[in-house]
Amino acid sequence: MTMSTDDADISGEPGAVDPAALAPAAALFHGLSDPTRLAILQHLSVGEHRVRDLTEHLELAQSTVSAHLACLRDCGLVTSRPEGRASMFSLTTAPQLLAVLATAEQLLASTGYAVELCPNYGIAATATPDADHLFPHEHLERAR
Repeated sequence: MTMSTDDADISGEPGAVDPAALAPAAALFHGLSDPTRLAILQHLSVGEHRVRDLTEHLELAQSTVSAHLACLRDCGLVTSRPEGRASMFSLTTAPQLLAVLATAEQLLASTGYAVELCPNYGIAATATPDADHLFPHEHLERAR
């Protein structure tokens, strides 16, 4: 996967991007799009945790934490190893993941956390729209 605009898409136009080539990046960001999953990753950034540890730290149900861990494992972001009757969860590629999250924090800061106001994905958004139902952002430009 590349996010470079140097590659041509299937139409052969220079600078055009093939949306299918960006699907893995979109899937990664979707995997990171849930606050609970981000909180789990934050806890795992300091070391291994059991599901029980995470449920206590996050004050969530075991089933909720397990479902999010399964998602993160399916995304290749966490792994587990057995320890007695428990499983110990850890980050698979801690340096790279932590670099992405640190860069995201820098991006949020440099934009003044404007994404919070996005009518499609911001804090007040009630659902994630598909491409045909995205809300326009005109009102945000007036608010700035």
